[in-house]
Amino acid sequence: MAPTVMDYFYHFLILIISTLLLNFLVKSFRNFKSKAKYPPSPPALPIIGHIHLLKSGLPTSFEALANRYGPLMQIRVGATNFVVASDAKSAQEILRTFDTDFASKFESGPTTYHIYKDSSFTNAPYGAYWKFVKKLCMTKLFTGSQLDRFIHIREQETSKLLKSLLKRSKEGEPCDLAVELTALTNNMIYRMAMGRRCSKNPNQAAEIRKFITESMKYAAKFHFGEVFGPLKKFDLFGNGKRLKMSLKGYDQLMEQIMQDYHDNELKNCENDQEKDVMDILLETYKDTSAEVKLTRDQIKNFFLELFMAGVDTTAAAIRWAMAELINHPHIFKKLREEIDSVAGNNRLIKEYDAPKLPYLQAVVKEILRLHPPGPLLRRLSIKDSKIAGFDLQEGTRVFINVYKIMRDPNVYKEPEKFLPERFLDNSTEIKGQDFHYLPFGSGRRTCPGASHAMFVMHATIGALIQCFDWKVKDGEKTDAERGAGYSGAFALPLVCYPITRFDPFEA
Repeated sequence: MAPTVMDYFYHFLILIISTLLLNFLVKSFRNFKSKAKYPPSPPALPIIGHIHLLKSGLPTSFEALANRYGPLMQIRVGATNFVVASDAKSAQEILRTFDTDFASKFESGPTTYHIYKDSSFTNAPYGAYWKFVKKLCMTKLFTGSQLDRFIHIREQETSKLLKSLLKRSKEGEPCDLAVELTALTNNMIYRMAMGRRCSKNPNQAAEIRKFITESMKYAAKFHFGEVFGPLKKFDLFGNGKRLKMSLKGYDQLMEQIMQDYHDNELKNCENDQEKDVMDILLETYKDTSAEVKLTRDQIKNFFLELFMAGVDTTAAAIRWAMAELINHPHIFKKLREEIDSVAGNNRLIKEYDAPKLPYLQAVVKEILRLHPPGPLLRRLSIKDSKIAGFDLQEGTRVFINVYKIMRDPNVYKEPEKFLPERFLDNSTEIKGQDFHYLPFGSGRRTCPGASHAMFVMHATIGALIQCFDWKVKDGEKTDAERGAGYSGAFALPLVCYPITRFDPFEA
């Protein structure tokens, strides 16, 4: 009797399982023979490792396991090993003491289907390309003077948001504040990045957002085990194909934009003060004397990562702030009183008011503690190291669980509660020097856009509190639960009624 398709399938399945099992046994034997002291690990299942212990929210799953197995532990997903650091002491060793040994990152998403593979800045290995683009970010793209140039963009987009909410208030209509805030941050990033030349197409920002939203949606559908586990090479549900198609749509749009810049090359602005981010990157791309030659894919992927990191994380942080403030009316009232004392009742709060608003600053810091934009920092060791008395081999993938570190009950009293007062009488900074507080990371790979995010958060939260009262649709309180996944950036809907209290356009 001739073998059937199912016979071949079963043989293929047995081959895969046997290969993985043999790989697991070889690694286990090597670890047994080694005198190295590795971090503790929960009991693992054959083949899948610890996948069964990881729920939809990785930060909380890691938190629960760390409470049982210690602040430095090993987790295995299929054949891939990770070390999870969950305390400030281990984080300081990784991010400061041995910063150069952990200055690279490992890829976290379904890279098999990424059309810009090996073109990432965010995930680039610590080397010439990463150093070159980081220097570019800190000297030309996200330097203080560059951010100051874009203040009019931030103010204009904030005014658009307020006018939209005032219209809804007048009509008695609810809004999904998460959607409104995402539009705000997307338009800001778009105009800063490439808005000077492309402003003639008002729909372009929305087109970019559509492709990026689709890409993030399909990427988010990959379970952690599908990315790192035994099935990582199989597109079981077709999400890999859909992800690739969305990225190709984005690629075609970016090619059109870059071609438009090229076609208008003779109209380039000679004044540096008028240049946007695309101008600066294309100048570098054409510079034959540049220390590193940028490719078109690297430029397109840079903007992809800029939109992903700069739009959703900032919008989500403001959304969480509004949810917590609505759920805590006494804090809402105290913040409004402070804003009124500085801005009065005849003008809108501005970015330059923030230094005179310590309670607003405390609210923002507390939001970033409770709902960090990057709850898990990723690092990749480039040499053998010893952290917290344990041995880590070269190539070890490391997660630093910032979510747990910033909820340490030994540092933060009642860590699960929203208490901005905890930041009123201390000098905690966002720059990653205090390893109990790491909302934007620390060390060489700290977030370069932290200053921009703080400008937007202070001004937007302040304006929303100053101008409106808020009534939650179908309830008195908002949903403060975190979304699924391990990024923490995807905020849940926040549907509520804005009730006009102050109209700055009639003042």
